[in-house]
Amino acid sequence: MAADLPDIEDFDWSLTTWEGSRREQLRRWALLSLEEMIRAQEDMADLAERFSEMRAAEHSPRDGTPRT
Repeated sequence: MAADLPDIEDFDWSLTTWEGSRREQLRRWALLSLEEMIRAQEDMADLAERFSEMRAAEHSPRDGTPRT
């Protein structure tokens, strides 16, 4: 059981801060090819559009009463 646990001494704890998380996001983004960046942006736009549709449906149900 103890062999399954990660070695916490080897973990980069600087990634657990807001600044560290942001640096890691930028580092990973910089590793992407142009094609991967464009695909990721398109996927994020699709997801944002889907969330917008879900939110609109939540606030304007067919019977006129808001969902809870």
